[in-house]
Amino acid sequence: MYVCLCQAVTDKQIKQAAENGANHIRDLKRDLGVASVCGKCACQARKVLQDTHAEQAALYYEVA
Repeated sequence: MYVCLCQAVTDKQIKQAAENGANHIRDLKRDLGVASVCGKCACQARKVLQDTHAEQAALYYEVA
């Protein structure tokens, strides 16, 4: 699903960025251009980022 229409960034790209170390919306802005044009995607992008980090934490604690 496209999260940022202006830069054609998908939720999968945001998830991959999170898995590769993106922790904040500013990281997504720098790496993918998210929220750099109109900014309407910032809330959804932040949600995808947070959800991905929560999933990673849950997986980590299941294994540990």
